[in-house]
Amino acid sequence: MTGSINPFWQGKRVCVTGGAGFLGSFVVEKLNNRGAEVFIPKIEDYDLTKIDSIEKMLDDSKPDIIIHLAAQVGGIGANREHPAEFFYNNLMMGVQLIHAAWQRKVSKFVALGTICAYPKFTPVPFKEDDLWGGYPEETNAPYGLAKKMLLVQSQAYRQQYGYNSIFLMPVNLYGPRDNFNPESSHVIPALIRKCLEAKAAGALSIEVWGDGTPTREFLYVEDAAEGILLATEKYNGSEPVNLGSGMEISIKDLVTLIARLCEYKGQIVWNKDKPNGQPRRRLDVSRAEREFGFKAQVGFEEGLRRTIEWYESTMKAK
Repeated sequence: MTGSINPFWQGKRVCVTGGAGFLGSFVVEKLNNRGAEVFIPKIEDYDLTKIDSIEKMLDDSKPDIIIHLAAQVGGIGANREHPAEFFYNNLMMGVQLIHAAWQRKVSKFVALGTICAYPKFTPVPFKEDDLWGGYPEETNAPYGLAKKMLLVQSQAYRQQYGYNSIFLMPVNLYGPRDNFNPESSHVIPALIRKCLEAKAAGALSIEVWGDGTPTREFLYVEDAAEGILLATEKYNGSEPVNLGSGMEISIKDLVTLIARLCEYKGQIVWNKDKPNGQPRRRLDVSRAEREFGFKAQVGFEEGLRRTIEWYESTMKAK
């Protein structure tokens, strides 16, 4: 799965919303390596929740393909504090952009959903066919449902107009360039920062939300970027597709592993008054492998090491 010049991308203009973000930066690198012409709309220039701004972006980029990665995202805390923003901004960005892309005959639209769209008690492993089996976990339901509407729209536009849009659902991503801001980061960068800062300060303990029992699955960001491009090249179906590693780890084991890799030897204190989030999360990843040959390549411990090394190097550079 190396990113070399690929005939599929020759002469194609690709607009990557969110292309300056965490996942987007890796997608853009891989697109450049494959020989595509890439347009990255800057957030300062285009407010994608507004149709006028979307029209201007499409005028400026004239894309053959849109890969829609832009989203307002965050961990449990951010989702609980900004549910209305997470719902409105993610919905308006996606729904208007798909409609405008169809109107302008953009040849393919790649929409990124989220596994937060799955029901709270989805049977494990999560199969794409179980997506409509119940209401999502409450802490991230507004975000998850806003993203899920893009699947409904994608399928409706394919049914009525024959429009080629696909819908991918990546599991929790991690890796270099992630968001390490404690106010809005996800679990892995938050824990890495917490362990490294506690080690530097000589702190005897760190506090972690919940009781450690929930499980999560993680996908290294470079693997996710590869999966998105393989799907863009090879997948033209209406069904949603999970992008994951198929690996499940408890939050307790995750914290222990990150503490060991960060060489933090203090105590871990569980704040059981804080929410756990969804009880279990592991994906059935067979559809992605079957439909477009995607399989995660980077082992979890190796990915964590790379992430920690990147964060430490950026801290030293400051």
